[in-house]
Amino acid sequence: MIFGRVKSLDAILATAERKSLHRSLGALQLTLLGVGAIIGTGIFVLTSEAAQKAGPGMMISFIIAGAVCAVAALCYSELASMVPVSGSAYTYTYAAMGELLAWTVGWALVLEYAVAASAVAVGWSGYFVGQMRGWFGIEMPLSLVAGPYAGGIINLPAVVIALAITALLIVGTSESAKVNAVLVGIKVTALTLFIVLALPVMRMENFEPFAPQGWMGAGGSGVIGAAASIFFAYVGFDAVSTAAEETKNPQRNVPLGLLGSLAICTIFYMLVASGAIGSPLGAQPVLNAAGQWLAPGSTELAARCATISAAGVEPLACSKEALAHVLREIGYLKVGNLIGLAAFLALPSVILVMIFGQTRMFFVMSRDGLLPEKLSTIHPKWKTPHIITAITGIGVTLAAAFLPVGKLADIANAGTLFAFLMVAVAVLRLRKTHPNVKRAFRVPAVWLVATLTILGCIGLFLALPADAQLVLPLWGAVGLLLYFAYGYRKSHVARGLDVVPDAPKAPGKF
Repeated sequence: MIFGRVKSLDAILATAERKSLHRSLGALQLTLLGVGAIIGTGIFVLTSEAAQKAGPGMMISFIIAGAVCAVAALCYSELASMVPVSGSAYTYTYAAMGELLAWTVGWALVLEYAVAASAVAVGWSGYFVGQMRGWFGIEMPLSLVAGPYAGGIINLPAVVIALAITALLIVGTSESAKVNAVLVGIKVTALTLFIVLALPVMRMENFEPFAPQGWMGAGGSGVIGAAASIFFAYVGFDAVSTAAEETKNPQRNVPLGLLGSLAICTIFYMLVASGAIGSPLGAQPVLNAAGQWLAPGSTELAARCATISAAGVEPLACSKEALAHVLREIGYLKVGNLIGLAAFLALPSVILVMIFGQTRMFFVMSRDGLLPEKLSTIHPKWKTPHIITAITGIGVTLAAAFLPVGKLADIANAGTLFAFLMVAVAVLRLRKTHPNVKRAFRVPAVWLVATLTILGCIGLFLALPADAQLVLPLWGAVGLLLYFAYGYRKSHVARGLDVVPDAPKAPGKF
Protein backbone atom coordinates (compact mmCIF):
# COMPACT_ATOMS: atom_id res chain seq x y z
CA MET A 1 0.00 0.00 0.00
CA ILE A 2 2.59 2.54 1.07
CA PHE A 3 4.69 2.08 -2.09
CA GLY A 4 1.72 1.42 -4.38
CA ARG A 5 0.44 3.39 -7.35
CA VAL A 6 3.81 4.53 -8.64
CA LYS A 7 3.47 6.89 -11.59
CA SER A 8 5.95 6.12 -14.35
CA LEU A 9 8.34 8.76 -15.59
CA ASP A 10 6.89 8.43 -19.11
CA ALA A 11 3.40 9.01 -17.72
CA ILE A 12 4.51 12.08 -15.76
CA LEU A 13 6.01 13.68 -18.87
CA ALA A 14 3.05 12.70 -21.05
CA THR A 15 0.59 14.19 -18.56
CA ALA A 16 2.53 17.43 -18.52
CA GLU A 17 2.55 17.60 -22.32
CA ARG A 18 -1.24 17.10 -22.53
CA LYS A 19 -1.92 19.94 -20.11
CA SER A 20 1.21 22.00 -19.86
CA LEU A 21 2.22 25.46 -18.79
CA HIS A 22 3.93 27.91 -21.11
CA ARG A 23 7.76 27.72 -21.11
CA SER A 24 9.05 31.27 -20.71
CA LEU A 25 11.80 31.21 -18.03
CA GLY A 26 15.56 31.05 -18.60
CA ALA A 27 18.53 30.34 -16.30
CA LEU A 28 18.88 33.99 -15.20
CA GLN A 29 15.19 34.32 -14.40
CA LEU A 30 15.27 31.06 -12.44
CA THR A 31 18.31 32.20 -10.45
CA LEU A 32 16.59 35.49 -9.66
CA LEU A 33 13.45 33.54 -8.75
CA GLY A 34 15.52 31.53 -6.26
CA VAL A 35 17.29 34.61 -4.86
CA GLY A 36 13.91 36.31 -4.58
CA ALA A 37 12.57 33.41 -2.52
CA ILE A 38 15.64 33.03 -0.31
CA ILE A 39 16.67 36.59 0.56
CA GLY A 40 13.88 38.03 2.62
CA THR A 41 12.41 37.53 6.06
CA GLY A 42 15.28 35.28 7.15
CA ILE A 43 18.14 37.73 6.77
CA PHE A 44 16.18 40.95 7.33
CA VAL A 45 14.28 39.74 10.42
CA LEU A 46 15.61 36.45 11.83
CA THR A 47 19.14 37.79 12.33
CA SER A 48 17.95 39.10 15.70
CA GLU A 49 16.55 35.73 16.74
CA ALA A 50 19.76 33.98 15.64
CA ALA A 51 21.80 36.40 17.75
CA GLN A 52 19.62 35.64 20.79
CA LYS A 53 19.95 31.87 20.31
CA ALA A 54 23.62 31.56 19.34
CA GLY A 55 25.38 34.92 19.68
CA PRO A 56 28.32 35.26 17.24
CA GLY A 57 28.03 31.50 16.71
CA MET A 58 25.13 32.25 14.37
CA MET A 59 27.74 32.38 11.60
CA ILE A 60 28.18 28.64 12.05
CA SER A 61 24.39 28.32 12.15
CA PHE A 62 24.19 29.91 8.70
CA ILE A 63 26.83 27.48 7.44
CA ILE A 64 25.05 24.43 8.88
CA ALA A 65 21.67 25.40 7.46
CA GLY A 66 23.24 26.33 4.12
CA ALA A 67 25.13 23.02 3.96
CA VAL A 68 21.93 21.01 4.44
CA CYS A 69 20.29 23.05 1.70
CA ALA A 70 23.31 22.59 -0.59
CA VAL A 71 23.25 18.78 -0.49
CA ALA A 72 19.46 18.87 -0.86
CA ALA A 73 19.87 21.17 -3.88
CA LEU A 74 22.12 18.61 -5.56
CA CYS A 75 19.40 15.99 -5.12
CA TYR A 76 16.78 18.40 -6.44
CA SER A 77 18.96 19.16 -9.47
CA GLU A 78 19.23 15.52 -10.55
CA LEU A 79 15.51 14.91 -10.18
CA ALA A 80 14.56 18.16 -11.91
CA SER A 81 16.83 17.28 -14.86
CA MET A 82 15.14 13.85 -15.10
CA VAL A 83 11.57 15.05 -14.64
CA PRO A 84 11.40 18.68 -15.86
CA VAL A 85 7.76 19.30 -14.91
CA SER A 86 5.96 21.15 -12.16
CA GLY A 87 5.48 19.51 -8.77
CA SER A 88 8.95 19.48 -7.21
CA ALA A 89 9.32 16.99 -4.35
CA TYR A 90 5.74 15.78 -4.81
CA THR A 91 6.31 14.68 -8.41
CA TYR A 92 9.66 13.06 -7.64
CA THR A 93 8.17 11.07 -4.75
CA TYR A 94 5.28 9.94 -6.96
CA ALA A 95 7.75 8.46 -9.45
CA ALA A 96 9.98 6.84 -6.83
CA MET A 97 7.82 5.78 -3.88
CA GLY A 98 4.19 5.90 -4.88
CA GLU A 99 1.05 7.96 -4.53
CA LEU A 100 0.48 7.85 -0.77
CA LEU A 101 3.92 9.17 0.12
CA ALA A 102 3.70 11.68 -2.75
CA TRP A 103 0.49 13.05 -1.27
CA THR A 104 2.06 13.39 2.17
CA VAL A 105 4.95 15.36 0.64
CA GLY A 106 2.67 17.63 -1.37
CA TRP A 107 0.51 18.23 1.68
CA ALA A 108 3.56 18.94 3.87
CA LEU A 109 4.80 21.51 1.37
CA VAL A 110 1.72 23.61 2.17
CA LEU A 111 3.50 24.27 5.47
CA GLU A 112 6.48 25.59 3.52
CA TYR A 113 4.89 27.71 0.83
CA ALA A 114 1.51 28.94 2.10
CA VAL A 115 2.50 29.33 5.76
CA ALA A 116 5.73 31.08 4.80
CA ALA A 117 3.86 33.43 2.45
CA SER A 118 1.46 34.37 5.24
CA ALA A 119 4.34 34.93 7.67
CA VAL A 120 6.19 37.20 5.26
CA ALA A 121 2.99 39.14 4.50
CA VAL A 122 2.59 39.88 8.22
CA GLY A 123 6.30 40.77 8.44
CA TRP A 124 5.90 43.14 5.51
CA SER A 125 2.95 44.73 7.29
CA GLY A 126 5.27 45.64 10.17
CA TYR A 127 7.68 47.36 7.80
CA PHE A 128 4.76 49.17 6.15
CA VAL A 129 3.62 50.54 9.50
CA GLY A 130 7.18 51.65 10.28
CA GLN A 131 7.57 53.39 6.92
CA MET A 132 4.27 55.22 7.32
CA ARG A 133 5.41 56.43 10.74
CA GLY A 134 8.99 57.28 9.78
CA TRP A 135 8.45 59.02 6.45
CA PHE A 136 4.97 60.51 6.77
CA GLY A 137 4.32 60.67 10.51
CA ILE A 138 1.17 58.57 10.13
CA GLU A 139 0.34 56.29 13.04
CA MET A 140 -2.00 53.56 11.85
CA PRO A 141 -4.59 52.30 14.36
CA LEU A 142 -3.81 48.97 16.01
CA SER A 143 -7.21 47.59 15.01
CA LEU A 144 -6.18 47.70 11.32
CA VAL A 145 -2.58 46.47 11.54
CA ALA A 146 -2.89 43.43 13.82
CA GLY A 147 -5.14 40.44 14.19
CA PRO A 148 -7.10 39.48 17.31
CA TYR A 149 -3.99 37.75 18.72
CA ALA A 150 -2.38 41.16 19.20
CA GLY A 151 -5.36 43.18 20.31
CA GLY A 152 -6.47 44.28 16.84
CA ILE A 153 -9.21 43.26 14.43
CA ILE A 154 -7.51 42.62 11.09
CA ASN A 155 -4.03 43.08 9.61
CA LEU A 156 -5.14 45.19 6.66
CA PRO A 157 -1.70 45.86 5.08
CA ALA A 158 -0.99 42.11 5.05
CA VAL A 159 -4.34 41.52 3.34
CA VAL A 160 -3.61 44.12 0.67
CA ILE A 161 -0.13 42.83 -0.19
CA ALA A 162 -1.26 39.18 -0.30
CA LEU A 163 -4.14 40.01 -2.65
CA ALA A 164 -1.93 42.20 -4.84
CA ILE A 165 0.66 39.44 -5.29
CA THR A 166 -2.09 36.93 -6.04
CA ALA A 167 -3.49 39.18 -8.78
CA LEU A 168 -0.03 39.59 -10.27
CA LEU A 169 0.47 35.82 -10.44
CA ILE A 170 -2.90 35.35 -12.11
CA VAL A 171 -1.94 37.79 -14.86
CA GLY A 172 1.11 35.78 -15.90
CA THR A 173 4.37 34.05 -14.98
CA SER A 174 6.57 36.10 -17.29
CA GLU A 175 5.17 39.36 -15.94
CA SER A 176 5.67 38.12 -12.37
CA ALA A 177 9.29 37.20 -13.12
CA LYS A 178 9.97 40.72 -14.44
CA VAL A 179 8.59 42.34 -11.30
CA ASN A 180 10.53 39.83 -9.20
CA ALA A 181 13.78 40.78 -10.97
CA VAL A 182 13.31 44.43 -9.93
CA LEU A 183 12.58 43.47 -6.32
CA VAL A 184 15.58 41.14 -6.19
CA GLY A 185 17.75 44.02 -7.40
CA ILE A 186 16.53 46.17 -4.51
CA LYS A 187 17.30 43.47 -1.94
CA VAL A 188 20.75 42.71 -3.30
CA THR A 189 21.59 46.44 -3.41
CA ALA A 190 20.46 46.90 0.20
CA LEU A 191 22.52 43.97 1.47
CA THR A 192 25.55 45.08 -0.54
CA LEU A 193 25.30 48.57 0.96
CA PHE A 194 25.06 47.09 4.45
CA ILE A 195 28.19 44.98 3.88
CA VAL A 196 30.17 47.91 2.46
CA LEU A 197 29.35 50.14 5.42
CA ALA A 198 29.41 47.60 8.28
CA LEU A 199 32.50 45.49 7.56
CA PRO A 200 35.09 48.33 7.73
CA VAL A 201 34.11 49.14 11.33
CA MET A 202 33.91 45.52 12.47
CA ARG A 203 35.29 44.85 15.96
CA MET A 204 36.89 41.44 16.29
CA GLU A 205 36.50 41.45 20.08
CA ASN A 206 32.73 41.20 19.55
CA PHE A 207 33.19 37.60 18.39
CA GLU A 208 34.03 36.50 21.96
CA PRO A 209 32.50 34.52 23.51
CA PHE A 210 31.73 32.92 20.15
CA ALA A 211 29.08 30.43 21.30
CA PRO A 212 27.72 31.66 24.66
CA GLN A 213 24.91 29.06 24.61
CA GLY A 214 27.09 26.22 23.33
CA TRP A 215 26.08 23.94 20.49
CA MET A 216 22.75 22.78 21.96
CA GLY A 217 21.41 24.88 24.79
CA ALA A 218 18.12 24.90 26.64
CA GLY A 219 14.89 25.87 24.88
CA GLY A 220 16.29 25.50 21.36
CA SER A 221 19.22 27.82 21.96
CA GLY A 222 22.80 27.23 20.86
CA VAL A 223 24.39 26.99 17.42
CA ILE A 224 22.30 23.99 16.31
CA GLY A 225 19.09 25.45 17.66
CA ALA A 226 19.78 28.69 15.79
CA ALA A 227 20.52 26.70 12.61
CA ALA A 228 17.06 25.09 12.85
CA SER A 229 15.49 28.57 12.88
CA ILE A 230 17.95 30.14 10.42
CA PHE A 231 17.00 27.36 8.00
CA PHE A 232 13.98 29.54 7.21
CA ALA A 233 16.41 32.05 5.70
CA TYR A 234 17.13 29.51 2.94
CA VAL A 235 13.61 28.15 2.50
CA GLY A 236 12.32 28.79 -0.99
CA PHE A 237 15.25 27.83 -3.23
CA ASP A 238 13.37 24.64 -4.14
CA ALA A 239 10.61 26.83 -5.62
CA VAL A 240 12.90 26.96 -8.65
CA SER A 241 12.18 23.29 -9.31
CA THR A 242 8.42 23.92 -9.22
CA ALA A 243 8.96 26.17 -12.26
CA ALA A 244 10.61 23.39 -14.31
CA GLU A 245 7.57 23.02 -16.56
CA GLU A 246 7.68 26.74 -17.39
CA THR A 247 11.44 26.72 -18.07
CA LYS A 248 13.23 26.76 -21.40
CA ASN A 249 15.84 23.96 -21.57
CA PRO A 250 15.03 22.78 -18.00
CA GLN A 251 17.72 20.05 -17.97
CA ARG A 252 20.35 22.79 -18.00
CA ASN A 253 18.62 25.79 -16.46
CA VAL A 254 16.96 24.24 -13.39
CA PRO A 255 20.25 22.97 -11.84
CA LEU A 256 21.87 26.33 -12.62
CA GLY A 257 18.99 28.20 -10.99
CA LEU A 258 19.01 26.00 -7.88
CA LEU A 259 22.73 25.96 -7.18
CA GLY A 260 23.36 29.51 -8.40
CA SER A 261 20.73 31.13 -6.18
CA LEU A 262 21.87 29.12 -3.15
CA ALA A 263 25.53 30.06 -3.65
CA ILE A 264 24.76 33.77 -4.08
CA CYS A 265 22.61 33.89 -0.95
CA THR A 266 25.06 31.95 1.23
CA ILE A 267 27.85 34.41 0.42
CA PHE A 268 25.60 37.35 1.24
CA TYR A 269 24.46 35.79 4.52
CA MET A 270 27.99 35.18 5.77
CA LEU A 271 29.10 38.74 4.99
CA VAL A 272 25.97 40.28 6.50
CA ALA A 273 26.29 38.16 9.66
CA SER A 274 29.93 39.24 10.04
CA GLY A 275 28.96 42.89 9.74
CA ALA A 276 26.15 42.58 12.28
CA ILE A 277 28.28 40.70 14.83
CA GLY A 278 31.24 43.02 14.46
CA SER A 279 29.22 46.21 14.82
CA PRO A 280 29.34 48.20 18.09
CA LEU A 281 26.08 46.49 19.10
CA GLY A 282 27.66 43.05 19.02
CA ALA A 283 25.47 39.95 18.93
CA GLN A 284 25.53 38.54 22.45
CA PRO A 285 22.24 37.09 23.77
CA VAL A 286 20.14 39.16 26.17
CA LEU A 287 20.02 37.68 29.70
CA ASN A 288 17.74 38.43 32.61
CA ALA A 289 18.91 40.12 35.80
CA ALA A 290 19.99 36.73 37.18
CA GLY A 291 22.12 36.00 34.11
CA GLN A 292 19.71 33.43 32.65
CA TRP A 293 19.05 33.10 28.92
CA LEU A 294 15.66 34.26 27.60
CA ALA A 295 13.81 32.58 24.69
CA PRO A 296 13.12 34.64 21.54
CA GLY A 297 9.51 35.80 21.34
CA SER A 298 8.90 35.35 25.06
CA THR A 299 7.27 38.01 27.20
CA GLU A 300 10.30 37.86 29.50
CA LEU A 301 12.63 38.81 26.64
CA ALA A 302 10.32 41.60 25.51
CA ALA A 303 10.22 43.06 29.03
CA ARG A 304 14.00 42.80 29.41
CA CYS A 305 14.56 44.44 26.03
CA ALA A 306 12.27 47.32 26.98
CA THR A 307 14.23 47.87 30.17
CA ILE A 308 17.63 47.79 28.46
CA SER A 309 16.52 49.98 25.55
CA ALA A 310 15.08 52.60 27.89
CA ALA A 311 18.42 52.82 29.66
CA GLY A 312 20.59 53.05 26.54
CA VAL A 313 21.27 51.30 23.24
CA GLU A 314 18.87 48.61 22.04
CA PRO A 315 20.71 45.25 21.66
CA LEU A 316 20.74 43.52 18.28
CA ALA A 317 18.71 40.61 19.69
CA CYS A 318 15.92 43.04 20.61
CA SER A 319 15.60 44.76 17.24
CA LYS A 320 12.69 44.12 14.87
CA GLU A 321 14.71 45.51 11.94
CA ALA A 322 18.19 44.22 12.67
CA LEU A 323 20.19 45.46 9.68
CA ALA A 324 18.70 48.95 9.66
CA HIS A 325 19.31 49.17 13.42
CA VAL A 326 22.99 48.27 13.01
CA LEU A 327 23.59 50.99 10.42
CA ARG A 328 21.86 53.62 12.54
CA GLU A 329 24.07 52.72 15.50
CA ILE A 330 27.30 53.10 13.51
CA GLY A 331 26.29 56.58 12.36
CA TYR A 332 24.39 56.00 9.13
CA LEU A 333 20.91 57.07 10.22
CA LYS A 334 19.52 57.91 6.79
CA VAL A 335 21.08 54.85 5.18
CA GLY A 336 19.62 52.70 7.94
CA ASN A 337 16.19 54.13 7.19
CA LEU A 338 16.74 53.34 3.51
CA ILE A 339 17.63 49.74 4.37
CA GLY A 340 14.29 49.50 6.17
CA LEU A 341 12.63 50.96 3.07
CA ALA A 342 14.41 48.41 0.86
CA ALA A 343 13.13 45.54 3.02
CA PHE A 344 9.64 47.03 2.80
CA LEU A 345 9.89 47.18 -1.01
CA ALA A 346 11.56 43.80 -1.51
CA LEU A 347 9.78 41.41 0.84
CA PRO A 348 6.80 41.12 -1.54
CA SER A 349 9.08 39.14 -3.88
CA VAL A 350 9.26 36.41 -1.22
CA ILE A 351 5.47 36.33 -0.97
CA LEU A 352 5.32 36.12 -4.77
CA VAL A 353 7.61 33.09 -5.00
CA MET A 354 5.97 31.30 -2.07
CA ILE A 355 2.48 31.65 -3.54
CA PHE A 356 3.89 30.72 -6.96
CA GLY A 357 5.34 27.50 -5.56
CA GLN A 358 2.13 26.60 -3.72
CA THR A 359 -0.11 27.10 -6.74
CA ARG A 360 2.14 24.95 -8.95
CA MET A 361 2.08 22.22 -6.31
CA PHE A 362 -1.73 22.20 -6.18
CA PHE A 363 -1.85 22.45 -9.99
CA VAL A 364 0.05 19.20 -10.45
CA MET A 365 -1.86 17.38 -7.68
CA SER A 366 -5.09 18.41 -9.40
CA ARG A 367 -3.77 17.30 -12.77
CA ASP A 368 -3.10 13.87 -11.23
CA GLY A 369 -6.66 13.63 -9.94
CA LEU A 370 -5.75 13.87 -6.24
CA LEU A 371 -7.54 17.22 -6.07
CA PRO A 372 -10.55 18.32 -8.20
CA GLU A 373 -9.39 18.66 -11.82
CA LYS A 374 -11.24 21.94 -12.26
CA LEU A 375 -8.50 23.51 -10.14
CA SER A 376 -5.90 22.88 -12.87
CA THR A 377 -7.79 24.83 -15.52
CA ILE A 378 -5.47 27.10 -17.55
CA HIS A 379 -6.69 30.63 -18.31
CA PRO A 380 -7.07 31.04 -22.11
CA LYS A 381 -5.42 34.46 -22.17
CA TRP A 382 -2.94 34.54 -19.29
CA LYS A 383 -1.88 30.85 -19.56
CA THR A 384 -1.80 30.47 -15.76
CA PRO A 385 -3.72 28.19 -13.37
CA HIS A 386 -5.93 31.08 -12.32
CA ILE A 387 -8.48 29.17 -10.22
CA ILE A 388 -5.99 27.49 -7.90
CA THR A 389 -3.93 30.69 -7.74
CA ALA A 390 -6.97 32.63 -6.55
CA ILE A 391 -7.89 29.96 -3.96
CA THR A 392 -4.32 29.82 -2.65
CA GLY A 393 -4.14 33.59 -2.47
CA ILE A 394 -7.35 33.76 -0.46
CA GLY A 395 -6.02 31.18 1.99
CA VAL A 396 -2.75 33.05 2.43
CA THR A 397 -4.65 36.30 2.85
CA LEU A 398 -6.93 34.93 5.57
CA ALA A 399 -3.99 33.51 7.53
CA ALA A 400 -2.07 36.78 7.22
CA ALA A 401 -5.12 38.78 8.28
CA PHE A 402 -5.83 36.99 11.54
CA LEU A 403 -3.05 34.59 12.62
CA PRO A 404 0.18 35.18 14.61
CA VAL A 405 3.62 34.81 13.07
CA GLY A 406 5.71 33.90 16.12
CA LYS A 407 5.94 30.18 15.33
CA LEU A 408 5.22 30.25 11.60
CA ALA A 409 8.88 30.10 10.56
CA ASP A 410 9.50 26.95 12.61
CA ILE A 411 6.29 25.37 11.29
CA ALA A 412 7.34 26.12 7.72
CA ASN A 413 10.74 24.59 8.43
CA ALA A 414 9.15 21.34 9.64
CA GLY A 415 7.28 20.83 6.37
CA THR A 416 10.30 21.77 4.27
CA LEU A 417 12.69 19.43 6.08
CA PHE A 418 10.30 16.51 5.52
CA ALA A 419 10.11 17.30 1.80
CA PHE A 420 13.90 17.60 1.49
CA LEU A 421 14.35 14.24 3.20
CA MET A 422 11.93 12.58 0.78
CA VAL A 423 13.74 14.08 -2.21
CA ALA A 424 17.01 12.51 -1.04
CA VAL A 425 15.30 9.13 -0.65
CA ALA A 426 13.73 9.53 -4.12
CA VAL A 427 17.16 10.09 -5.71
CA LEU A 428 18.50 6.88 -4.22
CA ARG A 429 15.43 4.85 -5.14
CA LEU A 430 15.33 6.10 -8.75
CA ARG A 431 19.03 5.31 -9.18
CA LYS A 432 18.06 1.72 -8.34
CA THR A 433 14.73 1.42 -10.18
CA HIS A 434 15.58 3.55 -13.24
CA PRO A 435 19.37 3.29 -13.67
CA ASN A 436 19.33 3.85 -17.45
CA VAL A 437 17.16 6.97 -17.58
CA LYS A 438 18.97 9.97 -19.00
CA ARG A 439 20.14 12.35 -16.29
CA ALA A 440 21.36 15.71 -17.59
CA PHE A 441 22.72 16.31 -14.08
CA ARG A 442 23.95 13.52 -11.80
CA VAL A 443 24.62 13.94 -8.08
CA PRO A 444 28.30 13.24 -7.43
CA ALA A 445 28.89 10.57 -4.74
CA VAL A 446 25.12 10.15 -4.60
CA TRP A 447 25.03 7.80 -1.57
CA LEU A 448 27.12 10.21 0.49
CA VAL A 449 25.23 13.34 -0.61
CA ALA A 450 21.79 11.79 -0.15
CA THR A 451 22.72 10.35 3.23
CA LEU A 452 24.04 13.71 4.41
CA THR A 453 20.79 15.31 3.26
CA ILE A 454 18.70 12.80 5.21
CA LEU A 455 20.78 13.09 8.38
CA GLY A 456 20.89 16.90 8.12
CA CYS A 457 17.11 17.16 7.76
CA ILE A 458 16.49 14.84 10.70
CA GLY A 459 18.99 16.72 12.85
CA LEU A 460 17.49 20.15 12.16
CA PHE A 461 13.96 18.83 12.65
CA LEU A 462 14.88 17.47 16.07
CA ALA A 463 16.38 20.87 16.96
CA LEU A 464 13.06 22.63 16.29
CA PRO A 465 10.79 23.51 19.23
CA ALA A 466 8.49 20.67 20.30
CA ASP A 467 5.31 22.45 19.20
CA ALA A 468 6.67 22.95 15.68
CA GLN A 469 7.59 19.27 15.52
CA LEU A 470 4.06 18.26 16.53
CA VAL A 471 2.44 20.35 13.79
CA LEU A 472 3.84 18.12 11.03
CA PRO A 473 2.18 14.83 12.08
CA LEU A 474 -1.08 16.60 12.98
CA TRP A 475 -1.15 18.38 9.61
CA GLY A 476 -0.29 15.09 7.92
CA ALA A 477 -3.23 13.37 9.60
CA VAL A 478 -5.62 15.99 8.21
CA GLY A 479 -4.09 15.47 4.76
CA LEU A 480 -4.58 11.71 4.93
CA LEU A 481 -8.26 12.19 5.72
CA LEU A 482 -8.63 14.33 2.59
CA TYR A 483 -6.67 11.85 0.49
CA PHE A 484 -8.80 8.85 1.41
CA ALA A 485 -11.99 10.91 1.10
CA TYR A 486 -11.23 12.11 -2.46
CA GLY A 487 -7.82 11.47 -4.03
CA TYR A 488 -7.71 7.73 -3.33
CA ARG A 489 -10.84 7.23 -5.46
CA LYS A 490 -10.25 9.89 -8.12
CA SER A 491 -6.53 9.27 -8.72
CA HIS A 492 -5.64 9.03 -12.41
CA VAL A 493 -3.14 6.30 -11.65
CA ALA A 494 -5.79 4.22 -9.86
CA ARG A 495 -8.25 4.74 -12.74
CA GLY A 496 -5.68 3.93 -15.40
CA LEU A 497 -5.86 7.42 -16.92
CA ASP A 498 -2.09 7.89 -16.82
CA VAL A 499 -1.34 5.09 -19.29
CA VAL A 500 1.00 6.31 -22.01
CA PRO A 501 -0.18 5.22 -25.49
CA ASP A 502 2.30 3.37 -27.66
CA ALA A 503 3.92 5.91 -29.94
CA PRO A 504 7.39 6.80 -31.16
CA LYS A 505 9.19 8.82 -28.53
CA ALA A 506 10.44 12.25 -29.40
CA PRO A 507 14.22 12.77 -29.36
CA GLY A 508 15.44 13.17 -25.80
CA LYS A 509 12.40 11.57 -24.18
CA PHE A 510 12.58 8.37 -22.15
